[in-house]
Amino acid sequence: MERISVFDIFKIGIGPSSSHTMGPWRAAQRFLRELSRPLDDIAAVQVDLYGSLAKTGKGHGTDLAVMLGLNGDDPVTIPVPDVQSNIERINQLKKIQLGGAAPLPFNPEQDILFHFDQSLPYHANGLTFRAFYKDGHGESHTYYSVGGGFVVKEGEENETSPVVLPFPIDEAEDLRRWCRQENQSIAEIVLRNELVWRSAEKVKSDLMGIWNCMKACAYIGAHTDGVLPGGLEVARRAAAISRRLLGEKVQVNNPEEWIAEIRACRWDFQETLKWVSCFALAVNEENAAFSRVVTAPTNGAAGVIPAVLLYHVCFAPRFREEDLMTFMLTAGELGSLFKKGATISAAMGGCQAEIGVSSAMAAGGLTACLGGNYEQVMMAAEIAMEHHLGMTCDPIGGLVQIPCIERNTMGAIKAITAAQIALESDPTKAKVSLDTVIRTMRDTAADMNHKYKETSDGGLATYISVNVVEC
Repeated sequence: MERISVFDIFKIGIGPSSSHTMGPWRAAQRFLRELSRPLDDIAAVQVDLYGSLAKTGKGHGTDLAVMLGLNGDDPVTIPVPDVQSNIERINQLKKIQLGGAAPLPFNPEQDILFHFDQSLPYHANGLTFRAFYKDGHGESHTYYSVGGGFVVKEGEENETSPVVLPFPIDEAEDLRRWCRQENQSIAEIVLRNELVWRSAEKVKSDLMGIWNCMKACAYIGAHTDGVLPGGLEVARRAAAISRRLLGEKVQVNNPEEWIAEIRACRWDFQETLKWVSCFALAVNEENAAFSRVVTAPTNGAAGVIPAVLLYHVCFAPRFREEDLMTFMLTAGELGSLFKKGATISAAMGGCQAEIGVSSAMAAGGLTACLGGNYEQVMMAAEIAMEHHLGMTCDPIGGLVQIPCIERNTMGAIKAITAAQIALESDPTKAKVSLDTVIRTMRDTAADMNHKYKETSDGGLATYISVNVVEC
């Protein structure tokens, strides 16, 4: 199977969707790199969107993502305000700076085609880029956005990874065996694998970069009022919750001050629950607003892991800085197990593949930080996923807002509950293994009706009408 780094599961990028925004964005960049001729030879480009990318592409900003990718912008480095201004410039001038080079004629209404009634064979999220050269020749490349920002080019579907890891892990049983053999935690095993790609210092610094992005996203979301774009007129709620809990007079200037103020107070159970919801809402309100988030393992579920990690940072009496690495190394490996054994694409598996997987990841990460052994960590992940099985993806208007934003709060609370249950349980008496629940999730995804897989053709999306506008 493929060898997946923690940094493949956790990616910094732009919302609102990893499979419908991040993936197509990366596919556009890859298309430009893989063309056989220089960009100066191109007279025109065209993009075809198929399946789920067509049906919910407007609400997820797929058309905007491919434009930005073709324009030479990168989701990690582009200033957030430039996302909208660059799109506006392309729409107004009807030109695109292909790869950041000289402007090329490009009319989004004519050059991005939505094939609502067609799907490509390998995956529901398919797109084709076409380059037309000045001499009359051309070439095309087809890609699949398979969830979590991962992109597969047509013809690569069955390729195996050339990376050789000291502890190859394809199933949870492999992970269990390595932990037992080496007498080490999941995080310790995963770190030793990560050293194939990065030095220990680089692993730590990059994980802290992921954490800092999560913190900043939660902080900004918890201090931004207003209405989310897209046509649903969804009001932001995180900022009001944060103000009510901390008090209107408390002034903070950065994420660290905000977290310090929360840690300094004593909170009862209901207030703690409100903070967890606030953290998750804040991140996913930012995600819906085309802001910078961490894919964890998807953008639609980006709020679960930051919410649970902030819960630990703010409320755990024995929080230590090293818990951040333990959490993310553990959670990242659990996410890779679900990607290998099932899917992290809502277009293939419904929301169980997004909120369900993120909740399982967070449950395992929290359990590890609270002193659980590797058996309890995997039990927590299993419990969390068991109670998301069958969850459909039915975004109203194709927007990553209703029910997506609130679902992150529920996924976070379930993760915390799953961790607490696992810590008080004997894993040797568990009736369901993590591998079993992953296989069950895969089979459930296969049996699920296509209209509940991020198409907006079923569920809530069919009962609530909305005129989707460009975000």
